[in-house]
Amino acid sequence: MARPAAERVPGIRGPRLVLEAQACRYHGVTADAEPDLNKLVECVPNFSEGRDAAVIRGITAESEAVRGVTLLDVDPGEDTNRTVVTFVGAPEAVLEAAFRAGKRASETIDMTKHHGSHARMGAMDVCPFVPVAGVTMADCAALAREAARRIGELGIPVYLYEHAASSPARRNLAAVRAGEYEGLERKLADPAWKPDFGPVRNNPRTGAYIIGAREFLIAYNVNLATTDKRYADDIAYDLRERGRHKRSGNVRPFYYKGDVVLFAKDRFPCGACDHVAKSWDALAAHYRDAHGKDLAARYAGLGYPPGEIEGKPVYADGRFSHVKAVGWVVEKYRRAQISINLTDFRLAPAHAVLEAAREEGAKRGIAVTGSEIVGVVPFDAMLESGRYYLRRMRKSTGLPVGDVIETAVQAMGLRDVAPFETEKKVIGMPSQSGELVRKSVGEFVDEVSRDTPAPGGGSIAALAGSIGAALAAMVANLTVGKAGFDDRYGELDALAVQAQGVKDRLLAAVDEDTQAFNGVMEALRMPKDTPDQKAARSEALQTGYKHATEIPMQTARQCRAALDLCLAAARSGNDVMITDAGVGALVSFAGVRGAAYNARINLKSIKDADYVKRTGAEIEGLVEESRQVADLVEREVERVTGGS
Repeated sequence: MARPAAERVPGIRGPRLVLEAQACRYHGVTADAEPDLNKLVECVPNFSEGRDAAVIRGITAESEAVRGVTLLDVDPGEDTNRTVVTFVGAPEAVLEAAFRAGKRASETIDMTKHHGSHARMGAMDVCPFVPVAGVTMADCAALAREAARRIGELGIPVYLYEHAASSPARRNLAAVRAGEYEGLERKLADPAWKPDFGPVRNNPRTGAYIIGAREFLIAYNVNLATTDKRYADDIAYDLRERGRHKRSGNVRPFYYKGDVVLFAKDRFPCGACDHVAKSWDALAAHYRDAHGKDLAARYAGLGYPPGEIEGKPVYADGRFSHVKAVGWVVEKYRRAQISINLTDFRLAPAHAVLEAAREEGAKRGIAVTGSEIVGVVPFDAMLESGRYYLRRMRKSTGLPVGDVIETAVQAMGLRDVAPFETEKKVIGMPSQSGELVRKSVGEFVDEVSRDTPAPGGGSIAALAGSIGAALAAMVANLTVGKAGFDDRYGELDALAVQAQGVKDRLLAAVDEDTQAFNGVMEALRMPKDTPDQKAARSEALQTGYKHATEIPMQTARQCRAALDLCLAAARSGNDVMITDAGVGALVSFAGVRGAAYNARINLKSIKDADYVKRTGAEIEGLVEESRQVADLVEREVERVTGGS
């Protein structure tokens, strides 16, 4: 379950991680070397120690010592006596870091003395490997099995779960951890629960480890204006996939006060609606036809033996799949929380679960004061949440990504009980990484004016186009919500989103253009003493000139796209801002022509006649098309301003 965040342990920290990928960055903290971006795995081991700073530092130091591993987050909780650690890196590096941390935990954590509010079975209670980039779930399952094998050799029982599970019965973490540390001796005595690796006997000091592979899990808590755990549980059970015992009678406002409904002879109530069937088979058919679900699988997952249903409680379905939730009280916050694991944020997004919690809380007279992300959260998840709240307000979602994320942070109350620093909490947050675009306007202009060849016309062309796209986005965003434009919300929103994308690509090109001739310069430095060396140098030069041509060509194409957006803004936006669309078109057209100049001059150095002819024709087409669009925008401006 999601663990409440606590103050960071003194001494556990690190500089920001910068993982460059397509002119964007992943924010976090960094170790000595950057991970291999072609293959990136996240690991999120949970350790049964949240109070002893020295023990926690010792464990995280083992992971940080592995070259190529990046520590993203260390999140200790005093009440739960548990620390969630998150690190990323290349697969083999992450495997080594997980093993070293697990080994250190076995040496420094004594489970015979452990007490905390969170379910646990071992010193490194759970250790999932999560695919991030360039790796599959099968790859992560293989990592989990290898880590389990190595941990098992230390004399520690190890179970595999989720996508690494050795059998369907062991896939669910809750099923594997059932009985927890106190029931481990009994569990190990059951042949059905023989560990996947390690000894078939208890290790009282370490307990058992649970290692697996899973999708990105968001640990998420919803904060309630109460200190009553029963109320938090009551809402949690309605939300979670497992659901709860179906009840009748006194179920409003608090469902848990009702009478449990049982299966009986000739009476088989549905857990998803009020339908009552006369037999199990009839209920299964209804459950399949009306709700699209498998009844046998549903109750097997709850541990009901086949054919032994009568007299047992009926389970009401929860509102969300891929959601696990319980209630607890965090004394530090002086309130109850719904502790939630979102195991697939695309199918069960945080904002949807939060709004359902608010709805269920309102039924019970309980206010939701905010929520909390434990550890890190994917950028895509936060982006969708921000867009959801913007759409609900009928505001444009075509804003800079930082603004969209901040909308999510505020709407979800993510600073209610703990700080939420976007650059540390959101993994995969894009930002412009180039040195030029991060300068102030004055600094940039000064840089252009110096006696250096870069930045030059190519960077200026890209900047011009990015400003044109930004103006198109501005017109759309300012028009959204204005009287008379309600029926154009979808059109204007899409326009703004597209314009932000073009703007960001052209901003990246501002710095990319300064690197355009790197290949040419490297080729010029190649030796040319022998015929073979001359041939190799000539080939490298031609490749370099083509690359140097392609960069301004990409700029010209994007500036051409910016022109289309300016025309759409002029035609669909508020006439009060039509001159902004007009200025956007002018600078975008300048960007097309400027980029075309740079591409054309490079063609003179290229010997491939077909390439020269094909590229030259594309340049002519881009310039002519752009001229026509710019003329159309000018007509729209004149229509409003009365110019000639």
